[in-house]
Amino acid sequence: MPGEYVPQQYLPILIFAGIAAVFGFAQLFVASFIRPHDPYRDKLQPYESGVQPFSDARIPFPMRYYVIAMLFVIFDIEAVFLFPWAVVFKQIGLYALVEMVLFIAILLVGYVYAWKKGALEWE
Repeated sequence: MPGEYVPQQYLPILIFAGIAAVFGFAQLFVASFIRPHDPYRDKLQPYESGVQPFSDARIPFPMRYYVIAMLFVIFDIEAVFLFPWAVVFKQIGLYALVEMVLFIAILLVGYVYAWKKGALEWE
């Protein structure tokens, strides 16, 4: 029957996934034996475009950087939602207009909140 769950139909997929996993792990295993392994001090140092490292590369970034990046992503997604809506605006009617106004209002409230908190100040 077409709507009935039949596990036998998934058996070829399971076999194929198993073969792919075994093949991938076999390649990694064989490569670990044939690859050249000659570490020395200069080779183990991080490469920074030819510049000698003078301090630890793991410095903490300010939290403001992440907040501004997240705000950029949020408002970029808003633009992604606006373009298809604008293309089909005449076909979807008043309901979609109300939904989009509500969507933009929620984002505007978030934008004003971030502005008042000083999240958009770049120092």
